[in-house]
Amino acid sequence: MMDTMTTDKKRTRRNHSPALKGQILTECAAPGASVARVAMAHGINANIVHGWRKAARERSGQAVTMPGFVPLAIEAAPAADRHIEVEVRRGAVSMTITWPLSASAEMTTWMRELLR
Repeated sequence: MMDTMTTDKKRTRRNHSPALKGQILTECAAPGASVARVAMAHGINANIVHGWRKAARERSGQAVTMPGFVPLAIEAAPAADRHIEVEVRRGAVSMTITWPLSASAEMTTWMRELLR
C-alpha cells in the first residue's frame, strides 16, 4: 500500500503585471544586458523571462537573428584553381604538399605509400 503526502499549502502561480513584464523586457533589450542578471534582480527565474521574450517576438512577428551575424557570399574558385593542401610532419621534418583536386585519388595512393 502506498502512502501519499498531503499538505495544507496550495501552490499558487505568480502573476506579474504587464507593466513589470514590459520593464523587464526593456531592460533585457539593452545592449550588453544579461537576461539571467535582469531576471535575478527582479527575483524571477530566467526561464520565465526567456518565455516572455519569445512570446513578445512571436506577437510582433519579428524574425530571430543572431547579433553580429553578417551573411557573406563566397564565390567558388574555378575548377582549374582548386587543389588539396596537406601539411605532413614527421619528427623535425615538415612539408606542405599541394595536389590538384582533379587527382585526389592519386594523392591518397601516394600519401598511403609515404606514410607506411
